Amino acid sequence: MTTHPCLPSRNEDYGFFRTLTVCPERDRRSAEVWNLASRLIAEAIGASSEDEMIGIRDFLDSRIGRHFADDVVGNMTGCNIGLEPAIASAIRRWQGWRINRKTEYEAGIPAGLPYLTGWVQHFVIAAAMAESD
Repeated sequence: MTTHPCLPSRNEDYGFFRTLTVCPERDRRSAEVWNLASRLIAEAIGASSEDEMIGIRDFLDSRIGRHFADDVVGNMTGCNIGLEPAIASAIRRWQGWRINRKTEYEAGIPAGLPYLTGWVQHFVIAAAMAESD
C-alpha cells in the first residue's frame, strides 16, 4: 500500500473527475470520490512511489480515466451498489483485462500487462518524459 498522498486532479473539466461530478451519489464531494478512487487504484496496483501517484492522477485525468469512471457509474446504476464497491468492481475488471497487441503498438504498453496497471505505468513514463524535456 502506498504511503504517498493522493494528488488532486489537474483536469476537473474532463476525465474521471468530471464524470463523477454527475454520478448518482452527488452528495459525495468530488474530491472525496477522487481520493477514494486514487487510493483504491494505488492499493490494487501496489503503488509505492510518488511517480506512481502521478501516473494514477494522469490516468484518471485522461480519456481512459473517463472510460474508467463510466464503468464505475455503470456499476452503481446497473448493479445498484455504492460508490466504493463500484470503484472496487471496476478495478477488478480492469485488472482482469490484459493489454493486447493493438494497444501495445498504439500506446507502447507491453502486451499482457493487466489493463489498469499498464495504463497507469504508461502515464508514469509519459510524465517522466515530459519532465525531462
